[in-house]
Amino acid sequence: KLKWLMIKRECRGRMLRALFLTLMVLFLSFALWTFGSDEQSPSDLQIPPQFSADLPGCSAIITGDVKGKEGELEGLLSSRQKKNVFSEDFYINATVDCQAYIEKRGFITVPLSEEEKDFPIAYSMVIHEKIEMFERLLRRLLRAVYAPQNIYCVHVDQKSSATFKKAVGAIASCFPNVFVASKLVRVVYASWFRVQADLNCMEDLLNTHINWRYLLNTCGTDFPIKTNREMVRALKFLNGRNSMESEATSGSKKRRWQYHHNITNSVINTNVRKGDPPISIPMFSGNAYFVVTRAFVEHVMKDREVQKFLEWEKDTYSPDEHLWATLQRMPSVPGSVPQNGKYDMSDMLALARAVKWSYLAGDMNKGAPYYPCTGVNKRAVCVYGVGDLPWLLKQHHLFANKFDSEVDDVAIRCLESVLKYHGIEM
Repeated sequence: KLKWLMIKRECRGRMLRALFLTLMVLFLSFALWTFGSDEQSPSDLQIPPQFSADLPGCSAIITGDVKGKEGELEGLLSSRQKKNVFSEDFYINATVDCQAYIEKRGFITVPLSEEEKDFPIAYSMVIHEKIEMFERLLRRLLRAVYAPQNIYCVHVDQKSSATFKKAVGAIASCFPNVFVASKLVRVVYASWFRVQADLNCMEDLLNTHINWRYLLNTCGTDFPIKTNREMVRALKFLNGRNSMESEATSGSKKRRWQYHHNITNSVINTNVRKGDPPISIPMFSGNAYFVVTRAFVEHVMKDREVQKFLEWEKDTYSPDEHLWATLQRMPSVPGSVPQNGKYDMSDMLALARAVKWSYLAGDMNKGAPYYPCTGVNKRAVCVYGVGDLPWLLKQHHLFANKFDSEVDDVAIRCLESVLKYHGIEM
């Protein structure tokens, strides 16, 4: 199994040896991680033949078949950190001619299947920086199947620079099914406003002419790990149910909603107790990511009990990590599941997002849910490195978080190539 990938170049004479040593680490079983080239079997992931020509070296990383590909790997892995990212001005200028921009940036403008055409998906995209990462995420989503049935609402943080907002608006203006949210809020980490951004997009998406079936929310560091067709089939299988992390809460997390919080540039606990939530079920914990039906969204926007609950949540800490999870257990909410512990769902079982938490990573042979991050950890979340791709591509999730081209651009480029060819061949 591929577990770890890094290249350390001490001197030219040792470069090839260092390459093999790091690749050996990828095939390990964690603690000592040794590589047996004759005994290890490549991943069963099917890699199209065009893939190697498109981005030499990626197929070796994904499958573990490194024989005779040392040169390709050396060239590829030497460019892991992207130094020159496209600026806001680049996109503002490039989108003056939308047709030329669409062609040059590689957007596919025809549907790839009737199945996808008949199953519209809506997206709420909350972003605040790194215009190139936003464009790459959008391009990946539109590339999978650019068709008028899918619709994308982009919420730009109100405190983002005027140039960033202008660049996002310029990109959105080139597509009839991409728009900037009509109401923008100033998003503060762990505050209510992260929820409000999604609610603003929900309201706008319900007012569009597209009769979308499911809503998925994303942020600027997300990236899909499934093609659009795979997403459609996964959503069909849900058969009207929602999918998100929702588990019983224990320990200190309860303090997040038991006390009033003030929001300035951060969220501050006042140590003043709140009253009980205005609902008839317990509170549950989860995360900010959800896969929900249109009926769920309509209910959230109109139901009186839910509206009272939303109002109560506004001065809690990180409400996105308990609001959606609790709504998912309310009997009146469409697509929800019972509050019984039998229906608890972890982030690893939900469809929404594959995330590696640094404090949970370890030796899978000893019970850890996943091996350590091969990129870097930020706020205890893995920013994926190229060595994480074999694990990611075997997960059932629709998206993964986090990616950053300035941490490991090769990881994103390889993932783009896999999805591109996988999507075309399906």
